Amino acid sequence: MTLFWLVLFVILSLFELATVNLVSIWFAIGAIITTFVSLVTDNLMIHLAVFTISSILLLLLTKPFVKKMKKREVIPTNLDRVIGKVGVVTEKVEKDGIGEVKVLGKKWSAYSDKEIKENSKVKVLSINGVKLKVEEIKESD
Repeated sequence: MTLFWLVLFVILSLFELATVNLVSIWFAIGAIITTFVSLVTDNLMIHLAVFTISSILLLLLTKPFVKKMKKREVIPTNLDRVIGKVGVVTEKVEKDGIGEVKVLGKKWSAYSDKEIKENSKVKVLSINGVKLKVEEIKESD
């Protein structure tokens, strides 16, 4: 039975190396722990219990730590800079159609849920591909 757990460890480790998403590493470690337990006892129920409990405990105890370590800071690109900026409509934006806006000195294709007339001020909500989703800024009197 020791050979079975050792082979399972190798298979799960190879699977983990292929995916690199920390999916099966917990089970691979559980298999290696069970390999050592199988050197002491031949009881299959004990093997399964050790494998299951150790894998689940490792998953529960280390997943939050790994998640925290993998957290990446998003570095804005040049495209992200326009989100939240104010621009001017240079070509009328039809409802569910494409128009053009000028934001930060550059012209962009733009779309909106509502029609926006030329020379209106707009706020950039998001970027979808190379098009900006915008909404008209209502000027208060």
